Amino acid sequence: MLTALLISSIFAWVVILALVVTILALARQVGVLHIRVAPAGALTTAGGPAVGAKASVLPATTLDGAEVMIGGAAPGSALRLLMFVSATCPLCKNLIPMAKSFARDERVQLIFVGDDDVPTQRAMIERHGLTGYQFINGPEVGQAYEVGKLPFAVLLDADGVILSKGLVNSREHLESLVVAHEMGVRSVQDYIDGLKPELA
Repeated sequence: MLTALLISSIFAWVVILALVVTILALARQVGVLHIRVAPAGALTTAGGPAVGAKASVLPATTLDGAEVMIGGAAPGSALRLLMFVSATCPLCKNLIPMAKSFARDERVQLIFVGDDDVPTQRAMIERHGLTGYQFINGPEVGQAYEVGKLPFAVLLDADGVILSKGLVNSREHLESLVVAHEMGVRSVQDYIDGLKPELA
């Protein structure tokens, strides 16, 4: 009886040690994967003004009738995020609450831009609680930035310089715009491309 108990105890310790070794090996592999797997970033597009260029100054009118200037210097302002959305875009509907939360957390001025008929835009503003935000409706801003797909975002600094831009469909994509700016790269993809030779 005592011999069987001793054997089972030794076997249990061997199994525990094997599990510890396996967990350590898995932890190492997770670390390696974390380094090698590219973080999701906003998908940059070739068209429109380049990152690092000064955005053209565009006069625009909000749905409330206020005259605003898109681009150009805005002394004393925070970073500005132009969020291109549409009432007919399912991804936009899901992203709007994330954009609001992101702007609040990152202290970014959020400006919505759309190109639908006014009643449709007003219904979307009401549905998503956007009454406290500037909402520009018309094709001019989208044409200036050559926005072809939605949802699309452009991050501007107080001098009107385009810090980053791209297609976004998650909070992570929005955050990647700020991360790219903080890292001094045009996009997260550019950063990843720079890492590939090191990881090869």
